[in-house]
Amino acid sequence: MRVVRIVDLSHPISTRTQVYPGDPVPVFTPHARIADDGYNLLRIDLGTQTGTHIDAPRHIRDDGAPVDRLPPGMLVGRGVILDVRGRVAPRGHITPELWGEADLRPGDLALVHTGWSQYFGTDAYFDHPALSVEACRWLIERGVRTIGIDAPSIDPTGDEALAAHRVIAAAHGVICENLRNLEAIDFADPLVSLLPIAFEGADGAPVRAVAMQIEA
Repeated sequence: MRVVRIVDLSHPISTRTQVYPGDPVPVFTPHARIADDGYNLLRIDLGTQTGTHIDAPRHIRDDGAPVDRLPPGMLVGRGVILDVRGRVAPRGHITPELWGEADLRPGDLALVHTGWSQYFGTDAYFDHPALSVEACRWLIERGVRTIGIDAPSIDPTGDEALAAHRVIAAAHGVICENLRNLEAIDFADPLVSLLPIAFEGADGAPVRAVAMQIEA
């Protein structure tokens, strides 16, 4: 078995990275420099929900699992692209009918492709489509516990009810937000990795998300 191709699904994080309204803006501060100290070391200050990241159940529930307690098996597996590009209006809700008879199996990673990553860094990014509660329940009923989206949230930006988040967290599921490059996954059965930094007790963490084409 070998990896034939890797598609990077993550936004780089910098001091210019767009963040969810109200979240902390990343700050990079040199702690040591080669000229002065013989090595480079960067101090980084950022929120757990910065860039492409995982929402653990702890993000929405005090009794939910934190990011360091998530089983790695939930975060690596067969990815299934649920393409809704051009079929949902800005700030519209994504419903299960849009997915038809998607080939989803228990343990799959569902990646919702809205096409909204093209607006990353602009105000239009926050006018993204969002998942309906029915769509979340539809996925859970099929054994899916990991859901990604190429948008800043699975709920409408600014909606404090966070209904979709709550449905997923109640099922002990995880969410990956701010994905990109989903259109580049043009091969069947990608092996997707959404492994985050294991911050102890944290509600979430950035992730270097990738989709891999595997050849036997």
